[in-house]
Amino acid sequence: MPQPQRSNSDVPLFATTFVVVDLETTGASPAHGAGITEIGAVKIFGGEVVAEFQTFVNPLTPIPPFITELTGITDEMLRFAPIIDEALVDFLEFCQPHNEVILVAHNAPFDVGFLKAASAEIETEWPQFPIVDTVKLARSVLSRDEVSNCKLGTLAEFFGTTVTPNHRALDDAQTTVEILHALFERLGGYGVESLNDLLEHLAKKVKR
Repeated sequence: MPQPQRSNSDVPLFATTFVVVDLETTGASPAHGAGITEIGAVKIFGGEVVAEFQTFVNPLTPIPPFITELTGITDEMLRFAPIIDEALVDFLEFCQPHNEVILVAHNAPFDVGFLKAASAEIETEWPQFPIVDTVKLARSVLSRDEVSNCKLGTLAEFFGTTVTPNHRALDDAQTTVEILHALFERLGGYGVESLNDLLEHLAKKVKR
């Protein structure tokens, strides 16, 4: 079913609903057979957390040892987890109402790419969420004198987040929320006050 036309592009950022998502996976790309092993998400409105979502996902394939070493997620932990058919539907339900939510991720092409691939795999329509990539946003407001790169751990240390990223989906999503709010404070100097301002700012080419 077509999504209702979005009419909230001019609403202030503090009146916009954001869902910040992070994934853990078995590899770098769904095109090469990698699958999702964990989804973590935080819904925020008015600068406050209003809900959180976390689920393991059984990828129906063994996790490579280096992924287990990186994330701490084991095959045993996923044995009785829902498969992506169930987990993605639950995540999309968490993201309701789809016509009002802005999806946020750190290195969004990675996370959104996996979610879209999963949506196509289970023949579920992917909502046309506007996407905010906190990597791109950070590059647009932080200089190289401030941070040498825009990795999640680097930004977490720079902004002094209360949650430390650890390659677990919900913790990393919570870290990204803190970074997003810190970046929003920087955006005030660029005249970015509404969702439309934010999307236009992100559409500009960032040179770093």
